Amino acid sequence: MDDEVLVEITSEEGIAVVAFKSASIISPQAIANVSKQVKAFIDENHPNTIVFDFEQVKFFSSQVLGVLLDIRAGLENRNGEIAISGINPQLHRVFKITNLDTVFRFFPDAKSAIREIANR
Repeated sequence: MDDEVLVEITSEEGIAVVAFKSASIISPQAIANVSKQVKAFIDENHPNTIVFDFEQVKFFSSQVLGVLLDIRAGLENRNGEIAISGINPQLHRVFKITNLDTVFRFFPDAKSAIREIANR
């Protein structure tokens, strides 16, 4: 059960929100399962924008960055984007170190991400 990463995928104002419900995202199998869930949601619902909400996450493996980039690449075909919300400062540093802070937009929480993206 410690391997299990629970996610809740919802849609608000046409924007998909993937909320991680685990403090730690490190199991390769659990990360692969999340990737599969998100891709299935994309195939069924065709969102252009996805907000990944990391509010409850304290630690993740670098494999998570690969999943974000992979999903972003799939959305680029539709001029889609990925936004990151609720990420703590230590995890945000990982994005800065890898220069991914220039690839994704960051928001303090999912509500502000949805509000700004929906109003542009």
